[in-house]
Amino acid sequence: QVQLAESGGGLVQTGGSLRVSCIASGRAFSSYNIGWFRQAPGKEREFVSSISRTGNSTFYSPSVKGRFTTSRDNTKRTVFLQMNNLKPEDTAVYYCAARYNGIWYDPTAYSVWGQGTQVTVSS
Repeated sequence: QVQLAESGGGLVQTGGSLRVSCIASGRAFSSYNIGWFRQAPGKEREFVSSISRTGNSTFYSPSVKGRFTTSRDNTKRTVFLQMNNLKPEDTAVYYCAARYNGIWYDPTAYSVWGQGTQVTVSS
């Protein structure tokens, strides 16, 4: 089973960009689909994006489509979330998670989670 750790969060102004990374340790990273979720204070955890095992397929929430891009490098056991044109409503703790099977936007389908990284967008 893999373990996941996010990095790269921080404070950015509206319209700015940020890239967060999800680094895996353990075995069989390339066997897992990876998803990104976020949770703002007082709100439920929300699906952001997902990428397939090979990186050939990606899915995005309508709220981030066209602004966020997810990619992966299996040789480095890393998944990236590039966030452009950030808005204050993107402020949240961002989590990466690993899914073997199941629905790509369903958080209950993900069995392994990172600890999260804070992204704050100032207006």
